[in-house]
Amino acid sequence: MATGYLYEPLPDAPEGAMRLHLNENTDGCSPVVMEAIQRITRREITWYPEYRSATRAVAAHFGVDEDQVLLTNGLDEGILTLALAVVPRHGRSTAVVVEPSYGLYGPVAVLAGATVAPAQPNADLSFNRANFRTAMTSDTVLAMLSNPNNPGGYLIDGPDIAGLADDLGPKAVLFVDEAYGDFAGVTALPLLRTTPTLVIGRTFAKAWGLAGMRIGCLLAAPEMIRRLRGAIAPFSVNVFAAAALEAALADRAHFAWYLDEVRASKALLYETFDRLGLGYWRTNGNFVLVRVGDAPAIRQRLAERGVHVRDRSSAPGCEGCIRVTAGLTEQARFFVSVLEDVLCAA
Repeated sequence: MATGYLYEPLPDAPEGAMRLHLNENTDGCSPVVMEAIQRITRREITWYPEYRSATRAVAAHFGVDEDQVLLTNGLDEGILTLALAVVPRHGRSTAVVVEPSYGLYGPVAVLAGATVAPAQPNADLSFNRANFRTAMTSDTVLAMLSNPNNPGGYLIDGPDIAGLADDLGPKAVLFVDEAYGDFAGVTALPLLRTTPTLVIGRTFAKAWGLAGMRIGCLLAAPEMIRRLRGAIAPFSVNVFAAAALEAALADRAHFAWYLDEVRASKALLYETFDRLGLGYWRTNGNFVLVRVGDAPAIRQRLAERGVHVRDRSSAPGCEGCIRVTAGLTEQARFFVSVLEDVLCAA
């Protein structure tokens, strides 16, 4: 597991290329977001931002109290903030990280001073609670997992998440990254009422189309949020991001339309992979992991045709796999046609 950098940045896709490698919204943000940004005044840019209105909108959206919300500069800042707030409070400490998963968890835990204890999945990449418990020790102070998982796309249900928090005990914090929760329609939010050691991360980069704005949030019990505020830089969310977030949350129609596009795109991908005899994982996110054989070579050939996907073949259990974002249906159809050509040529 890399420790020198938080993560290795991926190369940018060339102008005009189809970006299906970062699980972004492949259409764009709501038009009302652009209108909100254009209404920001010179004076507002001069002032440090205030977050009362955006925090109120987020709290209403998730059905929590305002003192249970901490806005962050992308969910990445939230993950780093969590590690810095939790790990240094203890002496020798470990962080349990479910693998494969988002590559930022391990490096931020190490940066904060913890030793990483990986919890391996089942052979089909589904969650293995026994392995999770085996990775835990008396030194465990933090456990991080994504739900839905990336890249497998599986879900851990609410009772299992509550059980994981019980397994960890009152000393350790359980972080559930729901970056893809909008696509799954399932959340651990109800557990916040009874689980003071639970922290949920959400991002508005995926379904809401605000990746370039860098806006996310942490949701937790009020006491936990106060603890997290002590580890985050002040005013880290800029005025444009706060305004964009509030506007995006108000446009439910655009949000619902995009979710429908993602569902239709995934169905098209499943149908194609079945027809081609390719193994794949049915997913609760906006992506599909598919086994294509020589993944690095296939990724390169797709890139040469202007379609960028993610090579996940080095992740545990993902040998020969690429991950493709499911966004607009017209993009899914184009990807399918290019993939068929590439596979036939190979």
